[in-house]
Amino acid sequence: MRSRVRGWRWRRNPLRRRSDVVEACAVTVIAMLLLLGAPLAGVAAGWWAHDAAQAKAEAQRAARHVVVGVVVENAPASVPTAPDGKQHMYWVKVRWTGPGEAPRTGSARVPAGTRRGDHAGVWVDVRSRGVRPPLSDAAIWQHTITTGALTSGNVAAVVLVAHFVVRRVAARRRLAEWEREWARTGPEWTRRTA
Repeated sequence: MRSRVRGWRWRRNPLRRRSDVVEACAVTVIAMLLLLGAPLAGVAAGWWAHDAAQAKAEAQRAARHVVVGVVVENAPASVPTAPDGKQHMYWVKVRWTGPGEAPRTGSARVPAGTRRGDHAGVWVDVRSRGVRPPLSDAAIWQHTITTGALTSGNVAAVVLVAHFVVRRVAARRRLAEWEREWARTGPEWTRRTA
């Protein structure tokens, strides 16, 4: 029957080696880093990413506006709507004119089935160049969650690699200690008696 003694590496014991104590300390530190450090790093990185993306979206909203343009080409025919009722959107060419400027052509997202000559909203910057719409709240949260999850995963990976290195070094030291001990006691055990 096998019994397990908890905390044997911490107790005074003639068989306990220094490498056992180092390994036990490393396991404790690594457990704390995995349980607290990685999630906290992910939350901090996600928080920072959210603030940065929010600031970027606000700057984009301040620098961009919608103008009405005329669709130059037909959008693909209507497709069945998604289960959530949203209509599929396509990128098509649209022409618009800025105040006091020559007509410009660019791309805009329009619903399926939009015909040539229909009107569509086009996001433009201060120079009337066609640009993508500002970041949506969903895109900001997607960026936040992705950054936080990847940061947590990377911190956990670094901690686990460090744990592997500590265990490897401890095992080498343990084997070296055993070799030294055997070199000292081995001749006594292998001596032939006549």
